[in-house]
Amino acid sequence: MARNYAMKDTFAENRIFLSRVVIVFVLIIFLVISLLVRLVYLQIVGHEQYSTMAKSNRVKITPLPPTRGIIYDRHGRVLAENLPSYSLEIIPEQVKDLDNTLFKLKQLFDISDEKIKRFLKYKKRGKRFSSIPLLSQLTDEEVAKFAVVRPYYPGVDVHARLVRHYPYKELTAHVVGYVGRINEKELKTLPVSEYQGTQYIGKIGIEKAYETQLHGKKGFAEIEVNVQSRGIKTIFSMEPVPGASLYLTLDIDLQKTAFDALEGYNGAVVAIEINTGDVLVFANRPEFDPNSFVGGISTKEYKLLQESDDQPLFDRALRGQYPPGSTIKPFVGLAGLEYGVTKFRDKLHCPGYYQLPNLKHKYRDWKKRGHGKVDLNRAITESCDVYFYDLARTLGIDKIHDFLYQFGFGQKTGIDLAGERAGLLPSQTWKRKVKKERWYLGETLISGIGQGFMQVTPVQLARATATLANRGKIVTPYLVDRIINMNYTSAGPGQPNQQIELKSKNTDDIISAMVNVVHGAGGTARRLQAGINYKIAGKTGTAQVFTVKQEEKYNEDEIKFKLRDHALFMSFAPANDPKIAVAVIVENGGHGGSVAAPIAGKVMKQFLMSNEDVAVAN
Repeated sequence: MARNYAMKDTFAENRIFLSRVVIVFVLIIFLVISLLVRLVYLQIVGHEQYSTMAKSNRVKITPLPPTRGIIYDRHGRVLAENLPSYSLEIIPEQVKDLDNTLFKLKQLFDISDEKIKRFLKYKKRGKRFSSIPLLSQLTDEEVAKFAVVRPYYPGVDVHARLVRHYPYKELTAHVVGYVGRINEKELKTLPVSEYQGTQYIGKIGIEKAYETQLHGKKGFAEIEVNVQSRGIKTIFSMEPVPGASLYLTLDIDLQKTAFDALEGYNGAVVAIEINTGDVLVFANRPEFDPNSFVGGISTKEYKLLQESDDQPLFDRALRGQYPPGSTIKPFVGLAGLEYGVTKFRDKLHCPGYYQLPNLKHKYRDWKKRGHGKVDLNRAITESCDVYFYDLARTLGIDKIHDFLYQFGFGQKTGIDLAGERAGLLPSQTWKRKVKKERWYLGETLISGIGQGFMQVTPVQLARATATLANRGKIVTPYLVDRIINMNYTSAGPGQPNQQIELKSKNTDDIISAMVNVVHGAGGTARRLQAGINYKIAGKTGTAQVFTVKQEEKYNEDEIKFKLRDHALFMSFAPANDPKIAVAVIVENGGHGGSVAAPIAGKVMKQFLMSNEDVAVAN
């Protein structure tokens, strides 16, 4: 029987084997090259990146917030400081039953639901192993109370922190301002690199305007951590740079004098050193305690402040806009002299009212029987409205606007505070643009006595007064005199002065009339001259809160307090060598001479008595 034997192809088998060996060899070479390339990338190209990532798993960078700068008055008295304070804080990770712990602490310290909610909100933002404040500014009794029960509250402890404090409280609330917790809106605009670890920021006043200087520079610490990200030890640290100290031009003694003199009224007092622009007084009434905002004011307290009819949070000195009333008359009078439309001794008959030709409407004078024959000197001294109705008509609103604008009316003063308002200086162009109406001659008349659309702020009026006392030299009011850092001292933001070109005789005539307001027989502020040995130049003002109809009579005793006229007074002293300018606005005060003028008198007297180089008028 025949058998079939398969022939073995050795050559083919060898070829297949060799090809497989080659493929495996090539694959091995490729893998080795890939591995080498990866090693090169990891060790050389990507070394910095992966080294940093590895380090970040072992080392955490912790921000070290700087200590906020101190604020002083011109004599070195502290207006804003940092005081050690105790706070009750919780590390959520170390508390087994947080709800039960919060309940017990609430009973122990009588903690409000609002503070519990605030704690829970901060807890969501932070890490479970970070310490979150529940109560701040603990009293010694509260600290002692917790020390007794501390072993029963794991994860809860008392920590010492620096807290902003304002020793003069209400006295400097608006001008120095206050700090508060950083809110969501501020988080979006603040530089993250500088504000990591910082909880508070300036909200108003100097605290806000000079936030950058007061805040300082953040430091950091490199802390070695374990797998749970808990700190083990500090490897390296760079200390933060404390914020700069600010020395203000403010005199806290004068501030208190003005503040106390305003008691019982709402209003503002601004005093400026005439030659420098130093703001000596920046007082507001009503007031509030800025310390309430530092630890976090309750919703109820804040609502009471916001909804109060007196608006205690409103900065009247900076943002309050009022009709200037008769305090504008010296400036309108000077405009008449400068434009040559009147002379200082030109006389006009005042019957107690003023009428435009062919019109029945009477523009009344404050003195019902009139002043008789008056020139510009007597018109300022006795505050004759009729004279200035006629002068305003002769000048026209645009000339009044252009002249008063030079003194800073209708524009911001440039004081180093945020939120200043510009007041309002009307003109024909303004009315057409804003009101979409033509200008009427009657509106020119009442502008001449500081009524109608015209509005000024207290700081604006003080600056204009200083400019008049300076014979046209304009100074910019400012509050920060020196900024002192660790390595240097710099001056505040003083700006170059400007000069209004005025004829010296015209200025002297207006100032002499203003001296008669205080020292003349018929002056509207003559009671102010008692007990002083220097001359004061001033002008009283009364600004209407509402318009009295033609046939009606204004009777202060029969109307509500909030509807009574505002009282104003602008002044400087000594008249022959001016040192200080003061503007006072008392809401619903009635009469400038009896209410506002004495406030300015107290401020000037105290300032001049404390300065030995005062030139006493003969």
